[in-house]
Amino acid sequence: MIYFTGDTHFGDSRVLRLDKRPFANMVEHDDALIWNWNQTVGTDDEVWHLGDFMSASGGECAELLARLNGRKHLIVGNNDPTTTTNSPGWESVQHYAELRHDRHHLVLCHYAFRTWNQMSKKSINLHGHSHGRLKPLPRQYDVGVDGQELRPVTLEVLLKKKRVVADGEDMEE
Repeated sequence: MIYFTGDTHFGDSRVLRLDKRPFANMVEHDDALIWNWNQTVGTDDEVWHLGDFMSASGGECAELLARLNGRKHLIVGNNDPTTTTNSPGWESVQHYAELRHDRHHLVLCHYAFRTWNQMSKKSINLHGHSHGRLKPLPRQYDVGVDGQELRPVTLEVLLKKKRVVADGEDMEE
């Protein structure tokens, strides 16, 4: 199984205040996100993390990665220090990636795009960064934990979510 996530911000206390995550402190926050991750992702699964994994002051990145299930890929975000990007434990680290998955062409970046490769051929843009606050374009999904019940999510789950259009009618993506 392949999962997507982003904006975990392990060890970064700003998310408690700015994103109003429901935790009293960072230990509680980080433990809950680790538990959610491991309840969702199996040891043989693959996870694409779309940036802002952890704060430089959050401890040893390799130790945190070892606590999380799955084979992990990092798409670098604006809050990923070299202690994160250079850490052992990542299968790959890059700023951008394109994948074929479940007959879909996926364009992965930390940032949401206004246009992206093969957009006219129904490719899908997965991103983080906006913490669930950005109105998406068609076939564009914020996979950050703030909009995904604080856990990684599959493409299938994203595609099944309904979007409300301007006239109030529900439509499948």
